[in-house]
Amino acid sequence: MIHPLRQERFPEEHPDPIISFVGLEAAGGMTQPHSHGRAQLFHITRGSVTVMTQAGSFVVPPERAIFIPPGITHNSIYHTETEVRFLYMRPERLPAMPDRPFVVQVTPLLRELILGFMRAAPDYPDDGPTARLSAVLVDQIAASHVAPLHLPMPDGERLRAALAPLVEDPAANLSAETLAARANLSLRSFERHFSAQTGLTFRAWRRQARLMKAVELLAQGVAVGEVADRLGYEGPSAFVATFKKAFGVTPGRYFEGT
Repeated sequence: MIHPLRQERFPEEHPDPIISFVGLEAAGGMTQPHSHGRAQLFHITRGSVTVMTQAGSFVVPPERAIFIPPGITHNSIYHTETEVRFLYMRPERLPAMPDRPFVVQVTPLLRELILGFMRAAPDYPDDGPTARLSAVLVDQIAASHVAPLHLPMPDGERLRAALAPLVEDPAANLSAETLAARANLSLRSFERHFSAQTGLTFRAWRRQARLMKAVELLAQGVAVGEVADRLGYEGPSAFVATFKKAFGVTPGRYFEGT
């Protein structure tokens, strides 16, 4: 069922197991923190957006989507004009899924399933072709590859506050020692708490933050050389090599067709 309305206003109690929404968000647009009673597949077909949750932030370029479980508070920042496609799924109709948001690889098959579902008639019967299509769609989401576009954030307020400048600018000249001091922790305590709360070492987290910012900048049309310079890489070649190691393709290939 397609509704060209903002996601904050959709009818939670509609009987369809899956409801779909389409829309266009302006560059610089931002939603207020909110949550849904249904699970959400947050997919875009053009543009770039960052989705923020208590557990961390996610970059969503066109080849990716975010699965957001029901009840998870989140908000979004749209970096460019963005065409959105949302699916809202009743949780009781889903297979076992993680209780935290995760990144979904939108394969050509999954993309066609999403578009096919959105073209289908609303208010579909449980034993009809649209219901069968939705079952395959849900199976593809559950089996999707998780891409490295998630930046986990620590639970502790002191650590989150200390990291805030690096979330905005991962190339900022802030060492682990400086951040530990900002959090009123020794370096050893900082590193121990950081790894326990994020699942990453500080070095790995910072590398991930730089890659996420790189995707955001590239989606806005910033040239590879300028991205490399802004984010403190030794040069474009070093940046491209790091990007390819993380995503399996070069920046140019990554954004083909977007």
